[in-house]
Amino acid sequence: MKSIFDNVSKECSKAVTNAYSTSFSMATKMLSDSIRQDIYNIYGFVRFADEIVDTFHDYDKEKLFKHFENDLELALTDKISLNPILNSFQETFHKYSIDKHLVNAFMKSMRLDLHKTDYLTEQEYRDYIYGSADVVGLMCLKVFVKGEEEKYNDLKASAMRLGSAFQKVNFLRDLKADFEDLSRTYFPNTDLNQLDEASKEAIINDIEADFAEGLKGIKRLPIDAKFGVFMAYRYYSKLLEKLKKTPALEIKSTRIRVPNYKKVELLTRSYVKYQLNLL
Repeated sequence: MKSIFDNVSKECSKAVTNAYSTSFSMATKMLSDSIRQDIYNIYGFVRFADEIVDTFHDYDKEKLFKHFENDLELALTDKISLNPILNSFQETFHKYSIDKHLVNAFMKSMRLDLHKTDYLTEQEYRDYIYGSADVVGLMCLKVFVKGEEEKYNDLKASAMRLGSAFQKVNFLRDLKADFEDLSRTYFPNTDLNQLDEASKEAIINDIEADFAEGLKGIKRLPIDAKFGVFMAYRYYSKLLEKLKKTPALEIKSTRIRVPNYKKVELLTRSYVKYQLNLL
């Protein structure tokens, strides 16, 4: 029966989330049952595309990406795919009438990672972030508001700012791997060979402004989504706090992490704030 295949597909998306990101999977578990699986479905899709361009170094990435792109188009058109990750994603895509532009913009940014290594202008930087992060936040927002267009439009700007904040924190955290292993530099007008405190401070100030706007939107999210998104916000805020305290040269030479015991502590404190209506 097809229902068995669909259930297997969903379990695959959930397994991908749990395997690749303990922090995101922890936050997703805090979402209501009614929307949790759809967020797994979105994460599985974006994670697989990202893995192709970031980690499959011993294979023809461009060929793999093209196959994935073709399979994605067929999945969205035919409403089925033998790729279980794409099969579960297409279900969520159609269920909430996710704008195809969001999917196209995401794939465009992922495609850039196949060849582009430098983002020299502010516009290039923001365009990449829009496609790699903002649109993912908007896909999730469609699920959070259960497809209601008025709520979606009301929260759209803050969801994009939150997505930008998450991505910029990732860029700063992964500076060493991106620069040394992938030869990528995302931050424009920043010499990563001589990253100084002034440059780091400018980046962090920009991220903090995004977080401030993103938090305004979190407070207005439907109850089914609010705590899970707040948990993700708290995790990334803690990561940014650690990056802020880390010397610029050290950021470039190591990967900053939040230990698992700290994540549990964050979860507990976030839950107390949520229960006391302190968001």
